[in-house]
Amino acid sequence: MDRRPLGRSEIVIEPLVLGGNVFGWTVDEKTGFAILDAFVDEGFSAIDTAEGYPNWVPGNPPGMSETIIGKWLKARGNRDAVHIFTKVNSGKKPGGLKPDAIAAGFNASLERLQTDYVDVYFSHWPDAEASHEETLGAYDPMVRAGKVRAVGASNYTAEMVKAAHEVSVIKSLPRYEVLQPRFNLYDRAEFNALRDTLIEQDMGAVVYYSLASGFLTGKYRSKADFAKSPRGGGVERYMDKKGETILAALDKVAKANDATPAEVSLAWLVAQPGVTAPIASATSVEQMKSLAKGARLKLSEDDLKTLTAAGQ
Repeated sequence: MDRRPLGRSEIVIEPLVLGGNVFGWTVDEKTGFAILDAFVDEGFSAIDTAEGYPNWVPGNPPGMSETIIGKWLKARGNRDAVHIFTKVNSGKKPGGLKPDAIAAGFNASLERLQTDYVDVYFSHWPDAEASHEETLGAYDPMVRAGKVRAVGASNYTAEMVKAAHEVSVIKSLPRYEVLQPRFNLYDRAEFNALRDTLIEQDMGAVVYYSLASGFLTGKYRSKADFAKSPRGGGVERYMDKKGETILAALDKVAKANDATPAEVSLAWLVAQPGVTAPIASATSVEQMKSLAKGARLKLSEDDLKTLTAAGQ
């Protein structure tokens, strides 16, 4: 399998990251264990979560996704065989990337994950009240102690990344090695604005909303389909002419490759310059195996051009 480095770090991953946002939401602990087992059995290793997943579910204790993953890690005894990504400042709180907030969030995440280190620790959302020097300075002792192998940033602009990198050089602090922006066949603007910076700065990119909240699976063709999933309401904004054009292109390419629209959507992402791996979540073992197929699928140049043109 094509394995790819995450920036200048020593971390190398396969071209698929399992999204943990559904653990504790649409996936219970037992099903989560089965999905995680199937994911590693397919030869993949990178698992993405956050302190805030899925805190939006009423009655959930904080960090249920981390808790389920932590129980699985302990039960399987395989911590060093996988890569764990998690994030701080999931609630977009003012001061959420200040040193004290990072320290508290990190320690809580480690406890829930039942580990003494994470492979990549992300600033989940920018914090206007915390300077890059404060934030990177908080990560510095964690990196030096081996508790964090690399740091990343999610939802940062190119300008924020460049400013943070300048601070890291001047102050001899860790730099962001990985970005986590939104990117899929429909939503391209955020990543396109970052692509040159990613390549110039030799950074990794693990992109989220890879399947546009499920829209790119093809199961939502009209508003009547929203009830098919708890996430159905999130796809309404894709129900326009552009979305219809993309689905038509997906159907065509999927048929030609004996694949599903979801698999083709992931294959297109894997083939994009600057992308290390897409993040995608699954609610069943069958879905997870389909994601694995998509990450391995190699599309022709004509197929890639057809899909790219459909979303422009």
